[in-house]
Amino acid sequence: MKMKKLTAMGMAALMAATMIPAVPVMAEGEGKVYYLNFKPEADEAWQNLAKAYTEETGTEVTVVTAASGQYETTLQSEMAKSDAPTLFQVNGPVGLKNWKDYCYDLKDSDIYSQLTSDAYALKDGESVPGIAYVIESYGLIVNKTLLEKAGYTLDDIKSYDQLKAVADDIQSKKDELGIKGAFTSAGMDASSDWRFKTHLANLPIYYEYKDEGVDDAAELKGTYLENYKNLFDLYITDSTCDRAELSAKTADDSRNEFVNSEAVFYQNGSWEYAELAKTFSDEELAMIPIYFGVDDENQGLATGTENYWCVNKNASEEDIQATLDFMNWCVTSETGTKSMAEDMGFTIPFKTAVAPTNVFVKQDLENTEAGLTPISWNFTTMPSEEWKNGVGTALTAYAAETGSWDDVVSAFVDNWAMEKALTE
Repeated sequence: MKMKKLTAMGMAALMAATMIPAVPVMAEGEGKVYYLNFKPEADEAWQNLAKAYTEETGTEVTVVTAASGQYETTLQSEMAKSDAPTLFQVNGPVGLKNWKDYCYDLKDSDIYSQLTSDAYALKDGESVPGIAYVIESYGLIVNKTLLEKAGYTLDDIKSYDQLKAVADDIQSKKDELGIKGAFTSAGMDASSDWRFKTHLANLPIYYEYKDEGVDDAAELKGTYLENYKNLFDLYITDSTCDRAELSAKTADDSRNEFVNSEAVFYQNGSWEYAELAKTFSDEELAMIPIYFGVDDENQGLATGTENYWCVNKNASEEDIQATLDFMNWCVTSETGTKSMAEDMGFTIPFKTAVAPTNVFVKQDLENTEAGLTPISWNFTTMPSEEWKNGVGTALTAYAAETGSWDDVVSAFVDNWAMEKALTE
């Protein structure tokens, strides 16, 4: 994280990750909540919500936010302590394998009864170890003002070929436009590389699963890795910086480039809305699909979840009940639902959800109503963090021209089969 501007939210996340506070010691018989939060961008909102809950109920709630890309490592460390998190999260069935022995069964909980669909419950046989608390979308965030300054509108970008043509043209006249590049930096620092080794990597997996009629696979063919290469090439050539610099570029670098109107396109998700809305009006922002050159005319945003709340069954009965009460309050109370919708920009899958003000969420709904097909989140089936890291390392070397695309293909296909075999 060298040579960059830290946003207030980024600084809060960094402080939370480096100064893990002690969980408050309560009077005997009183429960407490310790939430290990996955989302750095929502840290400030969660701190405020925890404070509001404590003021209303007297129950102490501590929220600790793991640094971006460090959640699993932080969770492992914190779970080994005597004051372990009472509330944590997993990313789906693969993540659950590591933590299901720690998960309290939520099937009889109040929050489970609030779900709008059983599809948002993470199940293990008859038990419910996890409950999704947010549905999100990601794609290419667009600065419409800069796009129009370059002579284009959103209607000019309805396919990969059109995206490339527009981006190439913008890159060629970046000095004239007063920007640094068409795309923000595709940073491969640990705070940022998940956007490419996980979110962008979801697309070739999605289309291969679709071809095969499956929702998971022990092996991949790599059918759409050329399309993956095309997108990544576009990101690192029509960029705000030289490709050799990407290994050190961070998530904050990329966000700051967009906030400072130094780039037109920014691959990220609906969770960025609250931060971007501090600078831009809704009319200045849009999110378009990451056009992949496969089924562009029918492609919507990538929409789903990898955020499942789990309650630590090894906590005391008082702490478990306090945690269940806090979770239910977050998704049913006026204070909780308003904060999750407006401050966090979340669409929550619960009956009492407040309609979000998030313009990216609204656009996802508009796309679906127009008949476009959302890209499902299949990266929850990625075999391991080791697999993701292998792909990230290969992408970083490819960007720096110290490795080949064949190395990326090998990391994607060969390592997938190897890591999947280890999980059987």
